[in-house]
Amino acid sequence: MSTVNSQDDEDTFKILVATDIHLGYLEKDPVRGNDTFVTFNEILDHAQKNEVDFILLGGDLFHDNKPSRKTVHSCLESLRKYCMGDRPVQFEILSDQAVNFHYSKFPWVNYQDENLNISIPVFSIHGNHDDPTGADALCALDILSCAGLLNHFGRSTSVEKIDISPILLRKGRTKIALYGLGAIPDERLYRMFVNKQVTMLRPKEDEDSWFNLFVIHQNRSKHGATNYIPEQFLDDFINLVVWGHEHECKIAPFQNEQQRFYVSQPGSSVVTSLSPGEAVKKHVGLLHVKGKNMKMQKIVLETVRTFHIEDIVLADHPDLFNPDNPNVTQAIQAFCMEKVELMLDNAERERLGNPRQPEKPLIRLRVDYAGGFEPFSVHRFSQKYMHRVANPKDIIHFFRHREQKEKNDIDLNFGKLVSRPAEGITLRVEDLVKQYFQTAEKKVQLSLLTERGMGEAVQEFVDKEEKDAIEELVKFQLEKTQKFLRERRTDAEEEKIDEEVRKFRENRKKNTEEEDKEVREAMTRARANRSEDSVLVTASSDEDSMDMEMIGIGDPSESLSATLSRGRGRARGRARGAKGQNSTARGSSRRGRGSTSQESASSSRIYKPVSVPAKNMSIIDAFRPLKPNPFLNSSQAYSEDIIDVDSDPEDTSFVPSSKGNQRLSTTSSLSKRGSQSQTSRGVDFESDEDDAFMSPATSRRTK
Repeated sequence: MSTVNSQDDEDTFKILVATDIHLGYLEKDPVRGNDTFVTFNEILDHAQKNEVDFILLGGDLFHDNKPSRKTVHSCLESLRKYCMGDRPVQFEILSDQAVNFHYSKFPWVNYQDENLNISIPVFSIHGNHDDPTGADALCALDILSCAGLLNHFGRSTSVEKIDISPILLRKGRTKIALYGLGAIPDERLYRMFVNKQVTMLRPKEDEDSWFNLFVIHQNRSKHGATNYIPEQFLDDFINLVVWGHEHECKIAPFQNEQQRFYVSQPGSSVVTSLSPGEAVKKHVGLLHVKGKNMKMQKIVLETVRTFHIEDIVLADHPDLFNPDNPNVTQAIQAFCMEKVELMLDNAERERLGNPRQPEKPLIRLRVDYAGGFEPFSVHRFSQKYMHRVANPKDIIHFFRHREQKEKNDIDLNFGKLVSRPAEGITLRVEDLVKQYFQTAEKKVQLSLLTERGMGEAVQEFVDKEEKDAIEELVKFQLEKTQKFLRERRTDAEEEKIDEEVRKFRENRKKNTEEEDKEVREAMTRARANRSEDSVLVTASSDEDSMDMEMIGIGDPSESLSATLSRGRGRARGRARGAKGQNSTARGSSRRGRGSTSQESASSSRIYKPVSVPAKNMSIIDAFRPLKPNPFLNSSQAYSEDIIDVDSDPEDTSFVPSSKGNQRLSTTSSLSKRGSQSQTSRGVDFESDEDDAFMSPATSRRTK
């Protein structure tokens, strides 16, 4: 690996590198609640003491997509304490910042803001835990960016083409091109790399004189066919890749023999899963860059809670444990206690050399009880270590290694052989949905929707709290299928319709790009519905308060009757301005669920015109001819026109179109209708059209 003289001079960049800090992890735990905040302060303290030029974070600064007020407050407090000051920033930015931070209301780096006094700039991409969501596509990092404490970069708003424009930095004679790409679903990014839809732009002038640094937050290890990003996809002009998302600390740069660049994996700064990868000593890196040379200095994090893990296979100790022995369970429990005591002694010796380390360690003993053994009570075992370890409830983990059965039966049901995930690998919701439908019985298999679309909708519902995600996806795909059947002019026979639906579904599954567009469209509609619902709830609460004020005006008996006629829910028994007036004289009809016609008019005036929603049709119903209603004749038919006058609520009324106005006004109140609510290898990294770095004007054209 190329080295650089550690002597500080005007040509050397000093960068503190860290990833996956996960602020707010287990914040409500009485023992481990402050671990992430303490370690974050230690990281910032290292940056301040080493007088770094800037801090580079590789995603997942926050553990939750919507962090609590305590978490956000603690983060703001730490950044303000360590990153603001009078020490001047020694490097300059050469690229067009309007391109680098185009999504921000303040498209410039924070230390150049005349209203702020920044001594250590922080540059960060978002991870999969704190990625942008919601109708406005905002994330917690945008709050810090708006406050001027952090520079959020590497954000891509397009899902069809990604142009990664670097931030160009210069200190003395050293120039760094800082590339960043925030977390994107691995399958989608994998497909975009394969389809050559990812472009990394390069500066035109002296492109070989730049040190190219790339920050990414994706799966590095292979979790599936396309559920990771191979290093070979990245271009070979990169000098160093800082890889986030993987929690095992491998911070020493490792060279990719094929692409010839180096990869540094700093890992997480807090233990979020009790797996062997998290037991590796936690570090952050102090990166020195001078010219095209670099050196990564490892800095041990001293405030990280000690974690010890060990595995036991009971079948490997036949001299100690016999499954036929009636007292074997007691012998296993005593053996496990001995192992836990040994790990506690090692943790105590390690802590004595570092007083900043938390007192209670994390202990994990994984016991493979395959071979006819039975597990003992974990709850009773953990009671003995309540005051000695930080995780007493999950010290012991029993598992049984699945032996490979030599069976050649033709009737073997492979659908039931679902492999258990390795401990420490977190299954995603969409993977569970896909696995469920692949192994489910035929009668509960999806016949219209696809497993992938449903999985992503459930993921949005669980992680992003998009309550309408599943409903909107079902509606959207149902509409698409109905439109397809109409265009094919399919006969209204159930067998033919089922066959056409099956073909349409298979074609959608093959066309992954089209399916992605459908899911995004459905999610957009769900977010729009959520925004509309919040507006309607606010307007409804305002109207309720106004109606409550008007109940006390006029005759007390009328107020009482109006209150009694309200019914349940948010229905109102009398419209505003209708007190003391004869409904027949007003010529208005009364309709609705426990409410008068004035209420319907008032509601339609505030929200939207009243209309009877069409019933959601099934696919077969979409092809049946419309039948005339035998109970509706010309003498009974009438229409209702809504007259909306903004100046006076009393002027809003229903006006029958033809005969029987008086008869309708007196009899319609007796009929109550129920209404139904509607409810990259080979990627072109340089082209003449993307001349982004010649001048600000050309940079804007690239954007």
